[in-house]
Amino acid sequence: MKLTLLSYATLSDFFNDVFGCNITLPIQTYGFFVALAFVTAAFIMKLEYQRKEREGLMCALYKVEKVGEKATPLELATSFFITFIICYKLVAVIFNYHEFANNAQEFLLSSRGSWAGGIICGLIAAGYTWYDKNKHKLDKPKTVIVKTMPHQLAGNLLVVAGIFGILGAKIFHNLENFDKFLADPIGELFSFSGLTFFGGLIVGGTAGALYLKKNKISSFHTLDCASPCIAMGYALGRLGCEISGDGCWGVVNNNPCPSWLPEWAWSYNFPHNVINQGVPIEECGGQHCHVLAEGVYPTSLYETLMMLSIFGILMIIRKKIIFPGMLFGIYLTLQGIERLLIESIRVNNKFHILGMEITQAQIIATCLIIAGLTITFLTWKYRNKIKEITKPVEDIPNIKADIIEKQ
Repeated sequence: MKLTLLSYATLSDFFNDVFGCNITLPIQTYGFFVALAFVTAAFIMKLEYQRKEREGLMCALYKVEKVGEKATPLELATSFFITFIICYKLVAVIFNYHEFANNAQEFLLSSRGSWAGGIICGLIAAGYTWYDKNKHKLDKPKTVIVKTMPHQLAGNLLVVAGIFGILGAKIFHNLENFDKFLADPIGELFSFSGLTFFGGLIVGGTAGALYLKKNKISSFHTLDCASPCIAMGYALGRLGCEISGDGCWGVVNNNPCPSWLPEWAWSYNFPHNVINQGVPIEECGGQHCHVLAEGVYPTSLYETLMMLSIFGILMIIRKKIIFPGMLFGIYLTLQGIERLLIESIRVNNKFHILGMEITQAQIIATCLIIAGLTITFLTWKYRNKIKEITKPVEDIPNIKADIIEKQ
């Protein structure tokens, strides 16, 4: 029995096939799920921060700022430049929508744009910045202490970690597939596909840690809050891989399908996959008209299910783990075990080290397990010391100034 499910490279493919409509959207399915992963993670992170605040484990943050000053030339120039960059492309997209929708990546990475649209929007943005600052200008600028709760910075933290995470995921992917990178460095570097989760975890985590240090937010509690967020984000990202058919699949699986399991969950040939891998599909006139010659393990589906299970475990035990940092150690251990299990049937480049064939993911997954077990043990051994250093203390600057809430 042949598989009847389809892969959907873009949201347009999904809507047109399922609902029989004819719309053109410039949104790739994988990109949609990555965005959904970030939004969901930010929402969960905010809720976890608020829970920690209610339990008295995290307190308000204070920062000295000056208000009532007029707009500086640097602020006006920054406002103009950022808006110009956005509108340079946005106006061109509006007037060339169908071309953009049919190949959004090529359009965005080209030099095409609207100079007039960018300049006009930039001037409007700079003018509004000047107007807004002038509206709130004081005869004598004053110093205030801005009070902010940690959950109000959850979105900023996810943006910082997300941007650097995507950068790290792209770098690690290119290192893992260095031959492809050398063959087409520009194309591989700016391609919207090809991301390595562990690279994103390492680089994004480092950037997030620096952001926490700058804003004096507890790293121990943040890592605990972030653990279920990362698990859910990974699950959604892998679901995007499965639906779009981006190449993150397993080895060929011609073994008989167990009677209790749907065939598509055992061996899948990813018709209409986004990377156009496999053999041509007859009488197909779209952009994605290839299907794998043989069915493979749908490892992205397996990872989605495993990471949802890990998310559920972390959410269940998070209130019972009273030692700061331990939940993160448990997450790292489970994440490493999950990836080691899936690597045995997943397609990946192998390296020869000390006579062994091993993948980059296996190396990092092993390190995650070791790090996770170590963190779990150390947070238990030094639990009293960690509790002491993570004890919330309001650090209000000792200056004469008004305290205002951050909106």
